[in-house]
Amino acid sequence: MPTKADILIVDDEPNTLASLSRAFRLAGHEATVCDNAAKALEIAKSKPFDLILSDVVMPGRDGLSLLEDLKINAVTAPVVMMSGQAHIEMAVKATRLGALDFLEKPLSTDKLLLTVENALKLKRLEQENSELKQRVGKHQIVWSGDAMKRVMMQIERVAASESRVCIYGETGTGKELAARTLHEKSHRAGGPFVTLNCAAVPAELIESELFGHEKGSFTGAANRHLGKFEQAHHGTLFLDEIGDMPVAMQAKLLRVLEEGEVERVGGDKPVKVDVRVIVATHRNLEQLVSEGKFRQDLFHRVYVFPLVLPPLRERREDIPALVEHFAALVSAQNGWKTVNFQPEAIDALTHYSWPGNVRELRNVVERVMLFAVDDNIDSAAVDLALPGSPRGTSVAPTMSVSGPLSNRVDAFEKQTILSELKRHGYNMTATAKELGLERSHLYKKCQQLGIDLASLKAAGDQ
Repeated sequence: MPTKADILIVDDEPNTLASLSRAFRLAGHEATVCDNAAKALEIAKSKPFDLILSDVVMPGRDGLSLLEDLKINAVTAPVVMMSGQAHIEMAVKATRLGALDFLEKPLSTDKLLLTVENALKLKRLEQENSELKQRVGKHQIVWSGDAMKRVMMQIERVAASESRVCIYGETGTGKELAARTLHEKSHRAGGPFVTLNCAAVPAELIESELFGHEKGSFTGAANRHLGKFEQAHHGTLFLDEIGDMPVAMQAKLLRVLEEGEVERVGGDKPVKVDVRVIVATHRNLEQLVSEGKFRQDLFHRVYVFPLVLPPLRERREDIPALVEHFAALVSAQNGWKTVNFQPEAIDALTHYSWPGNVRELRNVVERVMLFAVDDNIDSAAVDLALPGSPRGTSVAPTMSVSGPLSNRVDAFEKQTILSELKRHGYNMTATAKELGLERSHLYKKCQQLGIDLASLKAAGDQ
């Protein structure tokens, strides 16, 4: 349970609002008050709350109507109803509509705080259960050697703290997985884990993605949008490729880290956020600072605990365990039989250079399993799947696209990009460099051509 909870109190009696908000604040919580159901619904939709405490009998729409509206609008905060005119039928109806509890007025402070504590515990357990279902099997760091043992010891040491972590590693080494592990081992594990790849978002949209925007704040802003910071409230925000963030945006990020509040684009009121920020990069941030491409003050804010992930070529002893893990994962995801990688196949995989690191290994294991003619994988099957083999080499076939020139150009560009992505182990930085493009331009081009990078990345994530 978070040490400080955000609670929305809804009641048409000013004295009740004043006394309840005072009791919650004295107990270390934050309280937002509202005197009618319609306004309460808008507030509950605009930011996440840990608990909503609502009176039943109010002018206009009553508390039971609010309960229904919250459910329709997918507001997931637990709701406790209260009333000075309580009867069994009312309590039963509230429970059927999803209320967690029903309290009679006048309220005992001790009973009220105990009810709040139980509500927050239940919310935490539900979140933990949801997270557990999502991560079992898929989000697991697999290791056996000394290189990753040191990394895991560092993760254990820093996870329980609130210290900001800067994860260094080549593309494909598992930086997001390390960040997720830090989150899951922290006291914030019951909260959300939210990610943003700074290199994949156009410069003109990154502020809205991080901080959100108000309805009508710019062309196309049809609705209010909660940014990544608000989505990660009481949890962890992982900013991947922080070194690619525009310098102008870095100043705004620094302000949020210093003050703990965001201001939506088009908004005029700051919103408090309780978020642990973890960043990652494959670039040398100190060099970027010396080149004027990364703010020194922001560097000192995010570079509190550096965590360096070794490339796969420096942790070859982990390859057998990784192959076994990925083979089981691919089999389960596709409903295939389990396969056996023979020692000679493992040896062939161990001696490959792995420029795309663990992500490339994951892709190769799946490719091997697709090529396999039986359940025993030998070195010949591995050789066919590795880049550089007759079947693994990315050689663009002769195109047979007909129609307008624009269609032929698009087909050629898509084929070329896919070929280079495969050749570089789906490393976006290396591919962009090879093609003479900025990373952000390559992301845009892939989107335009219908290249599903999310699927490619998901298939390659450890």
